[in-house]
Parts: sequence; C-alpha cells; structure tokens
Amino acid sequence: MSGSAERSPSTWLRAMLARAAPRHHDKPLQGANVPDAPPTWRAGWALVGAVLGTALQLQQAALWPLAAYLAGAAFGLLVAMGTGWGGRAWARLAWALAGAALAFCLVGARASLYLAQGLAPELEGRDIAVIGRVASLPQAGPAGERFEFLVEQATLDGTAVRLPRRLLLGWYEAASSRTESPLQGPGRVAGERWAFQVRLKRPHGSLNPHGFDRERWLWEQGIGATGYVRLSPRASAPQRMGMTPWHPVERMRQSSAQAIAQRVDSPRAAGVLAALAVGEQAAIERADWALF
Repeated sequence: MSGSAERSPSTWLRAMLARAAPRHHDKPLQGANVPDAPPTWRAGWALVGAVLGTALQLQQAALWPLAAYLAGAAFGLLVAMGTGWGGRAWARLAWALAGAALAFCLVGARASLYLAQGLAPELEGRDIAVIGRVASLPQAGPAGERFEFLVEQATLDGTAVRLPRRLLLGWYEAASSRTESPLQGPGRVAGERWAFQVRLKRPHGSLNPHGFDRERWLWEQGIGATGYVRLSPRASAPQRMGMTPWHPVERMRQSSAQAIAQRVDSPRAAGVLAALAVGEQAAIERADWALF
C-alpha cells in the first residue's frame, strides 16, 4: 500500500482531536478568558484578609489620624475593584489585600472616632449639669446604685459642653435612706429621664498583671466616662423628669427582680433567684459566688 493511501477512520479522528486540543504553551488572554471566581471563593479570601487586618491594627501602639484610615479604606476598595485584571493568583492576593486594608482602616477609624468623643481633660472633676435617661438595669449595692446613663444635654456654669454619649454613674445615698435588700426600691428605673449634677473622670483601670482590665471593659461597653451623681447640699437636687419608652427589656428585668425580692423572705435566696431568672447579680453574696 502506498504512503498516500487513505487513512482509516479511527486514525483520522485521533488526528483531528489532537489538533483541536489546547497546547500547554498557549496562554489565554488575561482577563477575558479567565473564569470568574465564585462569590464564596472571593468572600473566603476577603475574610482571611479581614482577620489579619484586624489583628494587625490591634497591635498599633498609637492611632493614626482619621484621614489616614479613610485613605487606606479607599485603597482597599480600589484593590477590590481591580481583582478582575489578572489571573487567579492575583485575584486571591487582591481579595485578601482588600479585606485586610478595609478591616485595618475601619477598626482604626472607629477607635479614632471613639477617642475624639471622650471626656475633655478640663471637664474632669467639675460639677456638670446633665439631662438624660437611665440606660441599663441599675446595679444596687450596700453603698448605692450604679447604672449607665445616656446624655441628652450637658451644661457647665450655664454653658453647653460636649460629653461622651454613654456614662457609668454611681448614686451614693446616705446610709439612713438605703434599703435592706439591693433588689428593693425605691431607686432609679431603666428608661427614666433625670436631671442632676455629676462629677466625671476619664476611664481608668488598674495595671495588675493578668487582672481584670476595667479600662478595656469600659471601652467595649462604649462608656466614655465614669463618675457619680452629686447629692450634697451645694448641688442642685436631682429631678425625675418622667418615664420614656426606651429600654423596655431592662425595665422588665428590673421589675421581675423586685417582684422576686418582695415574694421571697430570704434576701440571699431572692438574690440567687433573680440572678438565675433575669441575670441580676447585684444581690448575690460573695460566699454564694463560689457555690453557684
């Protein structure tokens, strides 16, 4: 048979398939022929970058100016918009870099805004008249009450001043006016609106190694200053301005704890029941903490 003889159908088919198969040295055009990554794939790399960016920002010894964080967040958005310009390797790196930049800058910007809203040093220890509402379930104790307070208005010697939005205040009454049980009234109620004078200081905590970091806890709660209500004869008398519809859950917790105290004869048992029922831990005795 001569070399020009016709090939068999199977040989011809194999030759056509070999010519149609892509060669390893043929590179697809960038961008156009690279399949898009699925949304879950992109979100996974962005999440990895966000975790790393948040951890990196928490290591900063000092905060940058707010403008620097905003510029960094804009850079992260630009990187996210450019993830389709290269191949898969660039897309992975770009999504991780975008997530890290956005997380780093958003966490830093929030911290900068929080510090900017803190108590001014010149207002520490001054008698400041405030109007606002009780924003938490008051924690009663032997010396008085402690509660979170949302400031609506503040003045110093008749001039309006800016205070942190959320305060942690103590209300320390005379011994003759205290009740036997911390769960029983009278006292402040969550949602009440009050006007009184306060003395404030910026949040501080002890430096004991491995101890409770009170300053960080106040930061996490969004509390910008701590202090107490002025009840001396030289201060204006506190004025209750009525009840507001805010904080209904805290108000129900408080009323439930007081109802338990009124129906249970033993203050110790009432404190434990209130803690188990509504999370009110103020009346638990120190010895009971080890038991329960």
